[in-house]
Amino acid sequence: MAVMEAFAEDGSKLIKWTPPNVVSLERATIVWPEKNMKLKYPKSVFFIVSNEFCERFSYYGMRTILALYLKNKLDYSDNTATVIYHIFTMFVYFFPLFGAMLADSVLGKFRTIFYLSIVYALGQLLLSASAVPTFGLPIRECSIIGLLLIALGTGGIKPCVAAFGGDQFILPEQEKYLITFFSVFYFAINSGSLISTFLTPELRNNVKCFGDQECFSVAFLVPAVLMIVSVVIFLSGKSLYRLKEPEGNVVLEVVKCMSRAIYKKAKTKKVVEREHWLDYADDKYDSTLISDIKSALQIMTLFIPLPFFWALFDQQGSRWTFQATRMDGQIGNFLLKPDQMQVVNPLFIVIFIPIFETCVYPLMAKMRSIDTPLKKLTTGGILAAVAFILSAIVELKLETTYPVLPTDGTAQLRILNPRDCTLPILINNQTMIVKPFGIWEDIGIRLKGHESITYSADFSQCNELQNASLRNGIITVVEGQAISYVLEPVGSYAYKDYNNKSTNGNPAIRLLTYNTLKPNAVTRVKLSKVDYDFTTTTTRNLAQITPLADFSPGEYDVKVNDVNVGSIEIKLGGVYTLQIYVTANATKMGLTTITPPNSVHILWLIPQYIVITMGEVMFSVTGLEFAFTQAPVTMKSLLQAAWLMTVAFGNLIVVIIAEAKIFDRQALEFFLFAALMLVDISIFAVMAKFYKYKTYNDHQQTDHPTNENIPLGRKNGHLNESFSASEENVIL
Repeated sequence: MAVMEAFAEDGSKLIKWTPPNVVSLERATIVWPEKNMKLKYPKSVFFIVSNEFCERFSYYGMRTILALYLKNKLDYSDNTATVIYHIFTMFVYFFPLFGAMLADSVLGKFRTIFYLSIVYALGQLLLSASAVPTFGLPIRECSIIGLLLIALGTGGIKPCVAAFGGDQFILPEQEKYLITFFSVFYFAINSGSLISTFLTPELRNNVKCFGDQECFSVAFLVPAVLMIVSVVIFLSGKSLYRLKEPEGNVVLEVVKCMSRAIYKKAKTKKVVEREHWLDYADDKYDSTLISDIKSALQIMTLFIPLPFFWALFDQQGSRWTFQATRMDGQIGNFLLKPDQMQVVNPLFIVIFIPIFETCVYPLMAKMRSIDTPLKKLTTGGILAAVAFILSAIVELKLETTYPVLPTDGTAQLRILNPRDCTLPILINNQTMIVKPFGIWEDIGIRLKGHESITYSADFSQCNELQNASLRNGIITVVEGQAISYVLEPVGSYAYKDYNNKSTNGNPAIRLLTYNTLKPNAVTRVKLSKVDYDFTTTTTRNLAQITPLADFSPGEYDVKVNDVNVGSIEIKLGGVYTLQIYVTANATKMGLTTITPPNSVHILWLIPQYIVITMGEVMFSVTGLEFAFTQAPVTMKSLLQAAWLMTVAFGNLIVVIIAEAKIFDRQALEFFLFAALMLVDISIFAVMAKFYKYKTYNDHQQTDHPTNENIPLGRKNGHLNESFSASEENVIL
């Protein structure tokens, strides 16, 4: 059987085939495709799109709950969790440069995607395993290593997958197919994101495992499984892929060429007229490469202001999620989790993309307003600033609902009545009536150091107490602390209280028991639907208090020593003390609210999510296409990586501002980001006025006036050459 090979003029192999039923063949006619020849849609693309769907499901599913995992499970503060979250995201968008260099110079796109996807899957599995307490792994260390592997994997394949998909098309014959591929590819990204963003918070909150109220291990395991499926799908399509060998390290060539130009310019003593400083490298590098680098540098200069958009956009997963934990997510019988609010972004992306493409952009083109890519980028930046103004306004409203915490110069005092009787109290020459299982509080006591306060309590209305009427005592309050006193006829039980909302936004309960049956009486309290032990042992008839524990909001039946004594309802953000009073005749209970539950509804966040999603459509989609179509053929991978690097630097900006701790109030920080975004995008708009659009066809380019509305990637009705795919393809 004869094996035939076809070669391009530069000697590179284009195709290899075996003609059927031919023993020997001396000559073969190679037919080059006509410009308008109809070709079938590449089947290999469906494997790539399916792979991307699973990979994005894995990434966004993990990232949706990551901020709360860092805060709730790893016990980092809001600021530290924000910093780690954005450092992780920064690495995710830094490693594309590494992936592009690896694909272009060593492994090729297919092997780069395959190998780094395995690293990616291992990182997801390690992150899931680290959240399992029975494994005994060092949770913080393993989590950070897992996140690093995930960043390396997802970042490394990021510049390769879309380009590898473009490699499957023959241009210009399949230019229409390539256009639809971009849309389908982006749709797959947001579909995977949409499903996982909704699903993983449900797994985190509604699945109970290993005695925890939140099951991060299962919530991380599902994305890990999807990543493994992604690898399997990608490998399954290998026989259908059009594979291209590595063409050389473009980044290295660019660096060497620029270094040569700088060196020659510095070394040259005579004044030599050069149109551009890069022209000094023409003694070693050809004019085409120098010209391509000039074009690439022009585009990358435009990229300099763009990271600020991503500094705002990526806070959906950190600051905005923490903001949502302080809001009421109850919608009828359904509870919308704080991290689940992120589903609004991919949901509206799927809705907005066709609307913008079919309605908004054509209308803008007719009005000759926002009709060029750079104008769209500018508008997207403005919308991001508007979104943060809206988030700051919501935060101002939230501030009025936050609990008052003890600070320097102040103290808080709460007096609890643990009995089913009315308790009059005389304190500071004022008489207060504390209802059965009730509370009296003063949350703004001004003092320095500590202060003793005398009180008188009348227990005469408590029938079960013999020879108990008026009792006097002393209460000590301490600066910077919240002290709670449980009044007793003989002595009082005091404890340092905690009235801040829980870190995950769930309601928190502390159990206060008073058992009069006998010394060392055991009181077992169970809440329905949860496996949590509230057992206390009463000593000398004094009240006993348990640490705070958080639960999902809702209604719970309460059992005391296996006897149902009633039900309670707890709401998001509330802090409660459940008082249990056990006597020989009856067991009674009362629920005291220490901190009111969240009152601002979570749906008030929707406007800021919608506005920033509109900004993403105009900024992200347009910017990705702009970076691709305006790049010379040899610089496409470099420019794609440079575009992704703007996201990395955007997250670095968040880290710097979060670490600087400029403001104590979150609302002021949101206003700061909005103001900086407006200044930044104004600078970009001025820079954009001087940019001249280019179109490329093979190795030719044409400049166009800045204000001319040039459809991206088109010249003479044909899509520009993409992903370094050559027209010199053969068909038999």
